[in-house]
Amino acid sequence: MQKFIQITEDGSHTIQIPEMGVTYHSTHGAIAESLHVYIDAGLNYLLQKQTLSELNILEMGFGTGLNALLSLQWANQHAIPMHYTSIETDPLNQIEYSALNYGNFLQMGHELLALHDAEWNLSVKINELFSLEKQKIDLREFENTQKFHCVFFDAFSPVEQPELWTTEIFQKIYSMLLPGAVLVTYCSKSAVRKAMQEAGFQVTKIPGPRGKREMVRAIRLL
Repeated sequence: MQKFIQITEDGSHTIQIPEMGVTYHSTHGAIAESLHVYIDAGLNYLLQKQTLSELNILEMGFGTGLNALLSLQWANQHAIPMHYTSIETDPLNQIEYSALNYGNFLQMGHELLALHDAEWNLSVKINELFSLEKQKIDLREFENTQKFHCVFFDAFSPVEQPELWTTEIFQKIYSMLLPGAVLVTYCSKSAVRKAMQEAGFQVTKIPGPRGKREMVRAIRLL
């Protein structure tokens, strides 16, 4: 499938796949969306609720590396060690990721390339506070003994990837979470919320990023 870079409303890039009719990030602002959905509703929310000496993050969909880059920036700002595990079946190639402009926006060009250049299926230390483990595997086949504090669920929508938004998938994720862990996603469809609730999550609709009225934050209480 061909991938094309598209400029979003805040000036940052997203990737467009015309064949699927999808973009990796919101056209209303890629960086703005990721900050709202994953950093503010996920990491900042956790920081308000818990005392954190370290963080284990699971991301569904490494994609452009934007969520990982913003998480690296957050770890640096808060001086909290973070191990970031990201699942992706179709990584961008070097030409594609080298053209992304997030490094210029965030003054983290070296870090963005380090995230993309990191070897797959190994834990790679990006700096003293941040390690990255990119797994090239389908989420349905992913197995892990590590327990996570937060999940960034950034798969394509239930229309494009219905197999990733099921009760069975959310049960699997639920079993990998620590008590009080948070899952955040841009999708607030009723069928998705129901699947999360059936998996055991406490599900709340909260205000979404620009261009999207609502998003979801789900919590493992026990």
